[in-house]
Amino acid sequence: MSNKAAGAAPARRRRVRGDGVDLAVYEQGDRSRPTVLLVHGYPDTHAVWDEVAGRLAGRFHVVRYDVRGAGVSSRPFGRRRYTFDYLMSDMCAVLDATAPEREVHLVGHDWGSIQAWEAVCTMPDRFASFTSISGPCLDHVGHWMRRNLARPTPSNLKRAAGQGLRSSYIYFFQLPLLPELLWGAGLATLFTRALAAGEDVAPRPGHPARTVARDAAAGVGLYRANMLHRLRRPRDRRTDVPTQVIVPTRDLFVSPHLVGGLAGRVPNLSLRTVEAGHWVPRSHPGVVAHWIIEHITGVQGGSLTAAGPRTPGARPGPDRRSVRSGRP
Repeated sequence: MSNKAAGAAPARRRRVRGDGVDLAVYEQGDRSRPTVLLVHGYPDTHAVWDEVAGRLAGRFHVVRYDVRGAGVSSRPFGRRRYTFDYLMSDMCAVLDATAPEREVHLVGHDWGSIQAWEAVCTMPDRFASFTSISGPCLDHVGHWMRRNLARPTPSNLKRAAGQGLRSSYIYFFQLPLLPELLWGAGLATLFTRALAAGEDVAPRPGHPARTVARDAAAGVGLYRANMLHRLRRPRDRRTDVPTQVIVPTRDLFVSPHLVGGLAGRVPNLSLRTVEAGHWVPRSHPGVVAHWIIEHITGVQGGSLTAAGPRTPGARPGPDRRSVRSGRP
C-alpha cells in the first residue's frame, strides 16, 4: 500500500458492527492523540485516503472505514438500507469503537462528505471540526438550486444548468438494474482509465479497489435512497462545527458555485480552492493533508508553526473565514 511507501505504519484492521452490517475499520497512529476520521466516497474504499492518511498518522490517530456496500464491509441489498439513517448509525458505531466519549475531526470526500454534512448537522457534539471535499450538503444544494431558479438571471440560470449537467449521472443511477449491469460489464475498467486520463490519478495497489465493480453496483443505493428526495424537499440544515470546504476548481461533478450562500448556514466557515479535479485526495494529497492539519491546529488554538511547515504553493489567507487558494 502507498502508506508503506510514505513511511507510515501499516493500518490496523478490525471489524465493527454497524446497523445490521459488519464494517471494516482501519486505524493508524497513536490512539491517545486527537482522532481524525476520514470517510471515502463513491465508488471508492478507505484506500482512496492512503496518501493523506500516511501524512496524518504521525500527528493524529487516523481512522478510516469501508462504508456499507464498499470494500470488505457488508453489502446489504436494496435502496432502503442505504439511507442517511443507516449511514449515521454506522458512523456512530465507528466513533463509539475508535474514539469513545471524544470529539473527532471529521473529513469527507464525495459521498463521504455528503454523509459527513448530515453528521455535523444532526450530531454536532461528536465533532471538533469538519473538512468537506467535493461533496456538498444535499439540502444546501436543494436550496441553492431553488434560489437560482427563483431569480432566473442569465448568470443564475447558467450556474444552475452547469450543476444540472454535472449531476446528470444521478438520474441514470435511478434506473433499475441497468447501472449495476454496466458496472459488471466493463464500466469499472473505463472508470480506471478515466481517472488516469482525466484526473491524472494513476492506478496503484488499493485504488481503484479490486472490488470496484461490486462496490459501484452496491453503492448506487446511496443515490437511489437519498438524492432525489433531499433535492426536491430540502431541509433547513445548519451547523456550528468549525468547517473548511476544499473546492477543486476543475471538479467535473461538483460546481465551485455550490458554496454560494453556505456561510449563512455555517457561521464558522473557511473556503480553500485548489486547481484540481474531483479526486483531489489522490492527485494532491500533500495539499489536502496540510490543510487538514492547519484547520485542526486552528480549531485547537494552536499556531501555524505548530501545524508544521507550509506545503509548497499552498497560500492560506489571513483568517479562517476568508477564501483561500492553493496550487500544488
